[in-house]
Amino acid sequence: METRRNTALVARFSAYETAVEIGIGRRPEVAVGLADAGVSVTATDVADPDTLSVPPEVSFVRDDVVAASERVGPGDTYDADLVYGLNLPPELHRPALEVADAVDADFLFTTLGYDSPAVPCETESLAGGETLYVARKRE
Repeated sequence: METRRNTALVARFSAYETAVEIGIGRRPEVAVGLADAGVSVTATDVADPDTLSVPPEVSFVRDDVVAASERVGPGDTYDADLVYGLNLPPELHRPALEVADAVDADFLFTTLGYDSPAVPCETESLAGGETLYVARKRE
C-alpha cells in the first residue's frame, strides 16, 4: 500500500546503497520501494518467511536482532549502510542500535506512535506526519 508515510520513508532511505529492515513483518512496502529505487535491501524477522509474504526483490534472512546484538559480530546480513525498523518496539531499539554500531551503519526507526525511543536519538519530521528517529549517523 502506497501512503504518504511510505513514500516519505522511501525518499529518505533511498540515499543509501544498502539497507537492512529489522522486523519486516507483513508490511514490505517500504523495502519494496527501496528495492525499486535501486537500494539493495535485506529484511529480517523472527517469523517464518512463509507467513510474511516477502517479495522476491527483497532478500530475506530469518534472524533475531537481539541474538545478533549478542554475537561477537552480528553477521553479514547486517553489513549495510542503513539499519532501520518501522514501528519498532522499544525492546528492540537498543539491540538494533548495537547491531548498527557493530557494522558502522546509520540506525533510523519509527515507533508505534505512543512509544518513546529507548535509546538517545534526534528526530526528523517526515511528510504524512511521521516522526523518524535518528539514533546513529555515521561520521
